[in-house]
Amino acid sequence: MTRPVFRFAPSPNGALHLGHAYSALLNRQLAGETDGRLLLRIEDIDTTRCTPEFEAGIYRDLAWLGLEWEKPVRRQSDHFGDYERALETLVDAGLVYPSFLTRGEVRAMISDAEADGREWPRDPDGVPLVPSIERQLSERERKSRMAGGDPFAWRLNVDAALSHVGHSLSWDEQGAGPNGETGVMDARPDAWGDVVIARKDVPTSYHLSVVIDDALQAVTHVVRGRDLFFATGVHRLLQDVLGLPEPLYIHHDLVLGDDGRKLSKSHGDTGIAALREAGLTPEDIRRMVGL
Repeated sequence: MTRPVFRFAPSPNGALHLGHAYSALLNRQLAGETDGRLLLRIEDIDTTRCTPEFEAGIYRDLAWLGLEWEKPVRRQSDHFGDYERALETLVDAGLVYPSFLTRGEVRAMISDAEADGREWPRDPDGVPLVPSIERQLSERERKSRMAGGDPFAWRLNVDAALSHVGHSLSWDEQGAGPNGETGVMDARPDAWGDVVIARKDVPTSYHLSVVIDDALQAVTHVVRGRDLFFATGVHRLLQDVLGLPEPLYIHHDLVLGDDGRKLSKSHGDTGIAALREAGLTPEDIRRMVGL
């Protein structure tokens, strides 16, 4: 039988905090319990915010926590060609379209609708959906605007993609969602609207690169924070459309700050490096995150 494959996949756009430590240590624990492999992946498609200094800090913090991982480490910025090929597949199948709407234009549409008393649809995170009106642009207008250098993002036509799949989607949840959901989950990618799949200057997005990487690295168990539970619906749709394998999913609790909110990289007092410099030990960190 194939050994289970787990991965921890941070972005080097800030220092790791207790929430990252929990996810990394949990992945290691589960890999150990199943005689599985543990991979480290650096998700650095955001070449503006991600820096070599933050990446070096990730290696330093994880090594201090006692983690070991297989090498070489996959860095997304080294593999844009993999994502470009997947994007071309989606373009050729007519499942994505270029969107030229600016954030200001979208905000104005939302403001006008709400001023008229209409409720604007929102995604599971509460963010207003971008209208799908550009699905109707003619091929001539699309090509003209792209050739003219207009900024755009490739958006997934979720209705066309679901029609292309032709059957309902689900995933095997071995952790739990925000309301304790577990077992076989109905995937609802349409709840997110036409998500961004790539941009003019970057041939991918989180949604596209994560499913490509998991497939290429033969990841069998995706262990990640509960904040990504509902996004799994989008990932299942992309996996099915692109003919990629479906891993098992284990969504875990989030480590919250004193204000009850999810930790962010701006929480300096919960940063692994700051806690180390304050004299805490790796054993202290494990106790703090409940492991």
